[in-house]
Amino acid sequence: MRASTFVAEANGTPEACTTTTVPVLGGHSGITILPILSQSKPPLSPNADIAALTKRIQFGGDEVVKAKDGLGSATLSMAYAGAEFADWILKAAKGQRQKTQSYIDLSAAEGGHKVREQVDGLEFFSVTVTLGVRSGDSGGIRDDVLTTLLAQWC
Repeated sequence: MRASTFVAEANGTPEACTTTTVPVLGGHSGITILPILSQSKPPLSPNADIAALTKRIQFGGDEVVKAKDGLGSATLSMAYAGAEFADWILKAAKGQRQKTQSYIDLSAAEGGHKVREQVDGLEFFSVTVTLGVRSGDSGGIRDDVLTTLLAQWC
């Protein structure tokens, strides 16, 4: 939700935030969040400052905390993401294939061994998966995502 909103704003079309999609891998805050801006739909404007946008997506929760003057947190994005994921699971159960990001066990993922070799102790990672009636179908971990992740962590 946060990444889609900020990319729509960067594209000069804030009203398109509900139809803008940005895959986001990783965690809850800071550099654990890795927006895959090259896969934004619609595409990110070539005039966008990618470094500044990435930082804003990663630390957007801080903006909310500051706006609330320390009296709250950025829980709305987490609640919305949870509700959206539950909706996708229900649609997948009805036979509608759904693409989303999900944590996977690296020992079971194609390309997962590359990540585990580089980051000692890492067992799970977030990747794009396709949900369906029978099971999730991981596309594995692409080398460009791996390179970006390792550049930030190692």
